[in-house]
Amino acid sequence: MEMERYEDGVPSWVDLGSPDLAAAKAFYSGLFGWDTPDGPPEAGGYCVCLLNGRTVAGLGPKMNPEGPTVWTTYVNVRDADEVARKVTANGGQVFMAPFDVLEAGRMGIFADPAGAVFGVWQPNGHLGAGVVNEPGSLVWNELVTTDVAGAMAFYGAVFGWGAQAQGPLGADGVGAYTEWKVSDRSVGGLMAKPETMPAEVPPHWMTYFAVADTDKAVAKVEELGGTVMMGATDIEPGRFAVVADPTGGFFGVITMKEGPAT
Repeated sequence: MEMERYEDGVPSWVDLGSPDLAAAKAFYSGLFGWDTPDGPPEAGGYCVCLLNGRTVAGLGPKMNPEGPTVWTTYVNVRDADEVARKVTANGGQVFMAPFDVLEAGRMGIFADPAGAVFGVWQPNGHLGAGVVNEPGSLVWNELVTTDVAGAMAFYGAVFGWGAQAQGPLGADGVGAYTEWKVSDRSVGGLMAKPETMPAEVPPHWMTYFAVADTDKAVAKVEELGGTVMMGATDIEPGRFAVVADPTGGFFGVITMKEGPAT
């Protein structure tokens, strides 16, 4: 699906800060078929990746060598500075106050009260992802947290998101899985951190990319030197796996079930 604009509050971009940019380019171009052209000198090594000429994601050098190698989810907003004020007012943290990125747009980096890090993108010259929901492109963004109720309150206040539980509610009144809603449209997911997930893994936003065949994608990850963190598994929306690139940047791949257009 080609994108020409994003509604306010809809995730629109993802990028990775890598300790080895050349290795990241080789891995993701090998896995997804991305073109990874060098950006202008003033971009500091940041690369806007392309799939058949359309923007899909960003790769850049890791700004904090001590920090984890992670994919960051960015939410499209009309006013990044107003979002920063809402983040602070609702118990979140401002890690990087909004600033202009050349002529591309304005961005900020924040954390919710449980510590999950996310970004916002106020577009100017750069829309965000020019294609989504196709093999090799962004298809889903999911928050894994230790405080589901707190997340609902925080993101509802900051972005105006609604939350729709999937399946029966537990004793705490929370469903096993929740979909974030903007104008009655699902724009992301929310789930409690599983007990099987290592304790040292903090609350986080997970990026999922669509693939034509999850099992083949998992095999390709291993061939390219990556790691399989959760093997291919069938779920209601399709077949997915969680993998990591050679430097530890983890993400999901999923083959969506075919269904009627909506």
